[in-house]
Amino acid sequence: MIDKQQWKDLVQSRLELMFKNAGKEGTLAQVVVQVPPKREMGDLAFPLFVFAKSFGTSPVELAKTLTEDINSLSDKPEGQAFAAGPYMNVRIDMASLIEKLCSQVEKEGSAFGSSKLLDGKKVMVEFSCPNTNKPLHLGHVRNDCLGNGVSSILKAAGATVMKVNLINNRGVHICKSMLAYKKFGNGETPESTGIKGDHFVGSWYVRFNAWAKEDPSAEDQAQEMLVKWEQGDEETLALWKLMNRWTIDGISETYRNTGISFDKYYYESDTYKLGKDKVLEGLERGIFQKQEDGAIYIDNSDIGLDKKILLRKDGTSIYITQDIGTAINRHEDWPFDSLVYVVASEQQYHFKVLFHVLDKLGMPWAKDLHHLSYGMVFLPEGKMKSREGTVVDADDLLLQLTSMAREEISEKGRDGELENPDQTAHDIALGALNYYMLQFDPLKDVTFNPKESLSFNGNTGPYIQYMGARISSILRNYEASSASYSGVAFDPALLSNDDEREMFKLCGSLPDLVAKAASTYDPSVLCSFVYDLCKVFSHWYHDNQVLDPENKALSVARIQLCKVVLTSLKNAMALIGIPFLEKM
Repeated sequence: MIDKQQWKDLVQSRLELMFKNAGKEGTLAQVVVQVPPKREMGDLAFPLFVFAKSFGTSPVELAKTLTEDINSLSDKPEGQAFAAGPYMNVRIDMASLIEKLCSQVEKEGSAFGSSKLLDGKKVMVEFSCPNTNKPLHLGHVRNDCLGNGVSSILKAAGATVMKVNLINNRGVHICKSMLAYKKFGNGETPESTGIKGDHFVGSWYVRFNAWAKEDPSAEDQAQEMLVKWEQGDEETLALWKLMNRWTIDGISETYRNTGISFDKYYYESDTYKLGKDKVLEGLERGIFQKQEDGAIYIDNSDIGLDKKILLRKDGTSIYITQDIGTAINRHEDWPFDSLVYVVASEQQYHFKVLFHVLDKLGMPWAKDLHHLSYGMVFLPEGKMKSREGTVVDADDLLLQLTSMAREEISEKGRDGELENPDQTAHDIALGALNYYMLQFDPLKDVTFNPKESLSFNGNTGPYIQYMGARISSILRNYEASSASYSGVAFDPALLSNDDEREMFKLCGSLPDLVAKAASTYDPSVLCSFVYDLCKVFSHWYHDNQVLDPENKALSVARIQLCKVVLTSLKNAMALIGIPFLEKM
């Protein structure tokens, strides 16, 4: 809303003119614009330390001179300059800007906050990428929250986005579940046991690892099964298809419950052969080398990394083999401008090598591949381990959070006031989960505490939802009595206290924040926005009466503020996966 660039350009041009008129020679530094630390210090601040020496004066005197010069202009942007020690600060005339913002928000509605940063760009985002040997767990939840959030933000920044999921449905880890089921399963099925398909298959992965501790040949048997799979053994393929279906059916149900969706699925079983072909082609071209045992590798010394095996000595592929094929297949399917891989920070080496391999193979789009690396998710009691069955399954976590939210609704006596208390509890749980996972810088490790995430106070998803519901209640009350305010004009000049100015500045900054979140792949930017906006609104609401029959003009003005805040809040919440609730 406040045009920082316009003021920055003006200050730069006036300093350069003053410098020239003073007969000085040389080049001035570039102006920096800041936000003052305190509201009473204005809306913009221009530090003048770096310019004082060039002018042969103190920054305090330069601030006074520059202030006089700018305030004398008849065509300057809206606002008043004033000297604040070594700074020239600017206080913006908010009334006209508030009126413009209210009109913009009313006109754009749910599209308010969008940006044109990525107009015309095609961006593919890969996330989730489960293995078909176990259910989604807490680590996947952070991945899904990030992938879905970043995809929504990129769309809001103007990009055409394709969300893709790579199903890791082949490899020795898949064979481990298959082998354990074949050896110990006795024909059980998800239907016969009443266990969700992905959980059922996951139990056999845990069983394999327990067996492998007792039988040293277990690992070799799993590798032999992988060779059979790649050779097309009918019995092995039949078991693989059956157990894959069980897992994918179960994971699809989890996606539905958590609001996650994809535009296209890729399967490693469909792309690993293309990857193998490209590796063999690279060997012929001298890009890759072969070890004495027959394994094919790439020497990464030119980028300061260790060599990486691309095909095993027995000819079977590994993760990077299929990732090579998948990347090439995707660009052929949908020629993207960039591809973002949402994968944990543990795989930084993997993606550096993958991008290097694709570049060496002559893929011109390799430079447009990005790894959105994120930190680990821990529980208060420590790290999760899939092999030992100590992970927190996504299904169990959502069920626990929903149950806790449902208890909170009942304790507050809200059951009768809500149309569907169970759905509200589910939405609160989703809001808690998404907000907790996205409020931190993606690279930061997170310790997830379910109870903290569900708090209705502080920096949490339910707090944000509660503030949205509170504003909705204010607007409903206004609509019920709107006849008594008929004919009262909106006067933006009445919205002049510090909290009101701050909320309009925050709402007006949303398009820039969406652009920033898109360019950095960082949804935490918008989490900070919604929390800051809710905090200021809460403070303002505590100290100010919105509907005042004795001052109808002020009431109408404050209702306009509520509408702008609610639209801005709802739009930002949608981008970070927090369900909006009219009532809580």
